[in-house]
Amino acid sequence: MLAELRLEREQIEEAILTLERLARGRGRRRGRPPSWLKEATAAAAEAGGDESPATPSEPKRRGRPPGSKTKQSVPVEGHA
Repeated sequence: MLAELRLEREQIEEAILTLERLARGRGRRRGRPPSWLKEATAAAAEAGGDESPATPSEPKRRGRPPGSKTKQSVPVEGHA
C-alpha cells in the first residue's frame, strides 16, 4: 500500500510540474488566439470587474479604414 501511495505521489508531482511549465508558457504567441482562449479571458475579465486596456469596449475593425481606397484622379490637360 505504501508503494502504491509513493507511486501516486510521484505521478502527482510530475503532473504539477507539467502544469506549472504550461502556465509559465513561452511568452506571447504570434497570431490570433484560439476562440476558447478568447472566451475564457473575456469571462475572467467580466468576473474580475476591472477592464484591462487589452480588451477594448468595441471590437477592433478589420480591413481598410474608410477613405483609404484609391480616389479618382483628376485628368491633367495640356500634355501632348
